[in-house]
Amino acid sequence: MPTHSETRRLPYTADQMYALVADVAQYPAFLPWCAGARIRSTTPIPGGSAMDADLVISFKVFRERFGSRVELYPEQRRINTEYIDGPFRYMKSTWSFAEADDGCDVSFFVDFEFKNAVLQGLIGLVFNEAMQRVVRAFERRAADLYG
Repeated sequence: MPTHSETRRLPYTADQMYALVADVAQYPAFLPWCAGARIRSTTPIPGGSAMDADLVISFKVFRERFGSRVELYPEQRRINTEYIDGPFRYMKSTWSFAEADDGCDVSFFVDFEFKNAVLQGLIGLVFNEAMQRVVRAFERRAADLYG
């Protein structure tokens, strides 16, 4: 249903930005609406590793836990996330990081739909703004860590 895609040029290395996004356990420290994170397991996969993780999302009166599989491909500087369980019908996201002359290009794509029609309706009203806030939160975190 709702999708969001954007690419931003940031003044950090692709490896720095990859490491920041791959550090799921730190999301509650800086991501809006992220109230908790827990890594269930990490296993090797061809070309990288797969992490099963739970995030707790708190938005207005809703507080939901959802599980996802995060596939980390450090050589390709790519992170794919797929929904496992929780309040979504489905959820997929992709991050990719490419070196550039003056930093790196960070590309982000997300596609999801909530099972709960009320929550889907609430998110639908502010979806693009919410996704921009999430991406800006990663930018601010990079400035705090690497700036």
